[in-house]
Amino acid sequence: MRNADGWAALHRGGPLEPWSFARRDLLADDVAVRIDYCGICASDLAAIRHGSAFPLVPGHEMTGEITAVGSAVTGFRVGDQVAVGNIIDSCGVCPPCLAGRENWCEEFPTLTYGNTDRKDGMPTRGGYSSEYVLPARFTYHLPAALDPAAAAPLMCAGVTTYVPLKSRGAGPGRTIGIVGMGGLGHIALKIAHHLGAEVVQFTRTADKADEARALGADDVVVSTDEKAMARQKGRFDLILDTVGARHSIEPYMTALAMDGTLCLVGIPQGNIEVSPLSLIQGAKNLAGAGSGGTAETREMLDFCAGHGITADIELVHPDGIGEALDRLDRNDVRYRFVIDMAAARRP
Repeated sequence: MRNADGWAALHRGGPLEPWSFARRDLLADDVAVRIDYCGICASDLAAIRHGSAFPLVPGHEMTGEITAVGSAVTGFRVGDQVAVGNIIDSCGVCPPCLAGRENWCEEFPTLTYGNTDRKDGMPTRGGYSSEYVLPARFTYHLPAALDPAAAAPLMCAGVTTYVPLKSRGAGPGRTIGIVGMGGLGHIALKIAHHLGAEVVQFTRTADKADEARALGADDVVVSTDEKAMARQKGRFDLILDTVGARHSIEPYMTALAMDGTLCLVGIPQGNIEVSPLSLIQGAKNLAGAGSGGTAETREMLDFCAGHGITADIELVHPDGIGEALDRLDRNDVRYRFVIDMAAARRP
């Protein structure tokens, strides 16, 4: 077994504190990754506050360096800069897995933390730690053009927004709306802009308008302004809803053009209500998307490298994880916290 140091919630709702644990010795197809940076996702906060698997080491947006490779690994070598996301294994034989869309594995993918590793039966522990051991096929070369710290959130927020934008035709001649301008929304805005679409940012407050335009928005609509929302009727081919808090989606259904799609990637608590007529009138669509498979993740990293897309981040020392989580709970971040895991190794 390999020793690892991390930051864990030892019980539900508990504070993050230093904790040592074991990772498996490398299997033939494994790599070991020294974690340099790890993003803080809202789902980490939810798992700490409401999860069921403790002790819990969160974190599923990682960049770092290969420190060891298994005997059968050919695509990586020690010293390679890599990225790891929220899926670290799958059955490998079902139709989604064979199509490179392992996030929809019919046996359910192995998640980076809070799950059971299908290889060794151990609980999976996340990226708020010194090292991660995982199969090479779920490890990604980090393009040299991407800053490792700012690229870490791409492994969740980036792929989660890139996949539906690309697959649903965001591009020239299409009008795309982005609901929410947080960790997911600000990256979605950048990606949609560089895909060539006309991009409109929906935001609850007008004070984000200048920031939205700087990130690539062609227009900004204040969603709390009923008159402004009424003027959006029939405007959008696709609206990507990134909001994780409860809200009404009916105004956005009205804003869709004929055959338009509202795609949910945020995960609000509770059920979503929609009038059947909101779908029937105009033949509109309500869809969802989540994460991405290995092929989509590689494509996303290459796209972001080619266009200089990374997250706007606040870098925090591991000792400041608790404060960062409290600020995230208050929505006090522009736009993603990233933990400098390498700082724990410095004198």
